[in-house]
Amino acid sequence: MGKKKSTVESKRAKYGYMFVAPMLIVFIVFSIYPILYTLYLSFTNFGGFLDPEWVGFDNYRRVLFQDPTFWESLVNTIRIWGINIVIQVGLAFVLIMVFSDLKYKIKGLRVFRILFYLPNLIAAASVALIFRLMLNTDYGLLNTFLLRINLISDSIRWLDGTMLAQISVANIQTWMWFGNSFILFMAAVQAVNKEVIESSVIDGAGRIQMMRHVKLPLIKPILIYVGVTSLIGGLQLFDVPYLITDGRGAPSGSLRTVIVYLFNQAFTYNNFGYASAIAFVLFIIVMIVSGLFVLIMKREDVRNFLDARKRKKAKL
Repeated sequence: MGKKKSTVESKRAKYGYMFVAPMLIVFIVFSIYPILYTLYLSFTNFGGFLDPEWVGFDNYRRVLFQDPTFWESLVNTIRIWGINIVIQVGLAFVLIMVFSDLKYKIKGLRVFRILFYLPNLIAAASVALIFRLMLNTDYGLLNTFLLRINLISDSIRWLDGTMLAQISVANIQTWMWFGNSFILFMAAVQAVNKEVIESSVIDGAGRIQMMRHVKLPLIKPILIYVGVTSLIGGLQLFDVPYLITDGRGAPSGSLRTVIVYLFNQAFTYNNFGYASAIAFVLFIIVMIVSGLFVLIMKREDVRNFLDARKRKKAKL
């Protein structure tokens, strides 16, 4: 009986491998292989036509120590992401305080969820085209509207000034991704035990105190998730800055993000080896910053873990 069971289980295992194999093959071909090949190219000088020439760590030295444009692009990326995440999370928290307040009992939350999430479903290319027309200095809808209501006396050059262009792109990103953050935060707040909220109201906690001392600690896992995913997506910002300007980060390189710089190095100047090195340097930066973000958000858990280890060592 034991041998029969083992043979049946082995046959079932083989069938399982057969079902998993297509997905595994696609994953290896389209995910693992490109990553490993990009890693190999990062150690070479490759222009796309001749055989790659091995140069060791020269590309990485150039990225880290000899290329100020890379660091300028990284600063641009962080600045756009920073403006975006502050507005996005701040606005989400304000609306969460309103929608989750027991005193207001606002109806139609599903409708608001749909309206907030709709921009997330629009293709980035379409969003860039829409806002490029809306923010045009001469015939853009936004300037036309502001001039019509006499709020401004002259057209604003939304995409021509360095800081103003970064703020404009950051607001576009906020408009695109705010709904996603709001839905996640709102779902986390709704999962909080209502008795906890009601007891805090009875104890005299205001809206801000309740958000800070009751809701925020309970939704910290979702906050970490949104923060990390937003950071990863923000540092890979490409589509809107690339499509909304000349494709090279104008004006004055203020919209040249790291991925825009990487794309141009690879497909404009045919420096595939150097572009691969930029990709892996960015990967390392994202990994380090994400790890630090998680540690900062969970510093109390880390502190408790270290204290527990110290107490165990003291007992021994």
